[in-house]
Amino acid sequence: MPRFGPIKRKDLIHHLAKLGFEGPYPGGKHQFMVKGNLTLRLPNLHQSDIGKAL
Repeated sequence: MPRFGPIKRKDLIHHLAKLGFEGPYPGGKHQFMVKGNLTLRLPNLHQSDIGKAL
């Protein structure tokens, strides 16, 4: 499991895939990943890391 704090989008997707999520799939404004009936929206690509608040 990743440490809690800012994380790169690529690393977040990698860790979610290890937890059994599939994707990312294209969506309306955001991509998303799916595990069973749980859908998780991913933040858009930016220059900085994804903050702890997410």
